Formats: sequence, structure tokens, C-alpha cells
Amino acid sequence: MSRIGKRPVELPKGVTAEIKGQTIEVKGPKGTRSFTATDDVDLVLDNGAVSVKPRGLSKRARQQWGMTRSMIENLTVGVSEGFKKELEIQGVGYRASMQGKTLKLTLGYSHDVNFETPDGVTIAAPKQTEIVVEGIDQQLVGQVAANIREWRRPEPYKGKGIRYKGEFVFRKEGKKK
Repeated sequence: MSRIGKRPVELPKGVTAEIKGQTIEVKGPKGTRSFTATDDVDLVLDNGAVSVKPRGLSKRARQQWGMTRSMIENLTVGVSEGFKKELEIQGVGYRASMQGKTLKLTLGYSHDVNFETPDGVTIAAPKQTEIVVEGIDQQLVGQVAANIREWRRPEPYKGKGIRYKGEFVFRKEGKKK
């Protein structure tokens, strides 16, 4: 039995949900998102909460039960609060700045890296060593942050590179004479 799937998803104030067949559309102050569930689960909207019930006791139905509930909860959090990933840049001469919708990264290469902001995400650089990625789609926010981090991952000897805020980078000892 799914422990996550049993709990209904409470809709916060200002958020509405509409179910059409297997598709749920959630509207909130930050925007609108929708999700189409598989045929293995039933979606029920009652008293400001969305419940997910499995159809049958097959392994796939039980897997989809908890996953569908988690996806619906992510939709409600996204349209009400939004998602945010913070990145830190460490290293001498490494910096970031916004120029319109382009994130300009100086990461020790012979050229600057220009990263175009995709639709549905906002990128800000409040300091030269900080990048903030925000949006209503959790998957898209995480993917954009990972793409930015991929330009210069933190290396284990000096710790230089782009890392998530609060990320621990395992440090290695260098050569000894």
C-alpha cells in the first residue's frame, strides 16, 4: 500500500483544480499547470482536496498511485509558491551577470559562456557569485540549474566551480613531495 498516495492533496487558498477525465488542471496566482494521469488511478476532487485512488491492486497501479499524488502536490506548490534553486560560484575570476534574458558566465575558459533563459523560468544573478533559478515547473527549474552547473562542476582539489547552495564537495589532498 502506498503511504504517500493515501493522503489527499490539500489545495491552498487561491488555488483551484479542475479534473477532466484523467487530466487535472491546477490554477493559482503564479500560473496554470496540468498533468495527465495514467489509467491505473482515479482522480477525485472533494472539499478543496484532490484524492488519488488506485484501480485494482496490480503492481503498476500501486506504483502510479503514489507518483500521481506527488505530481499533483508539485503542481499545487508550483502555482502557489513556485520552485527555486540557488547556485554558488567559487573560484578566482569566476562570475555571473544577467544581460537581458542571457546569463553571462565567466568560468576560466578563453571565452564567456552565454546561457539563454528558457521559457517558464526566470534566472537572476543578485551577486556576481550567486545564481537564482525560479519557476513553477519543478522539473524544468532543476534541469536548468543542472545545465548551468554542467558548465563548470566543482572540482575536488580546490573546490572551484558552480555548486548548489549548501552542496558538500568532497575535497581531496593534492600531491606531496
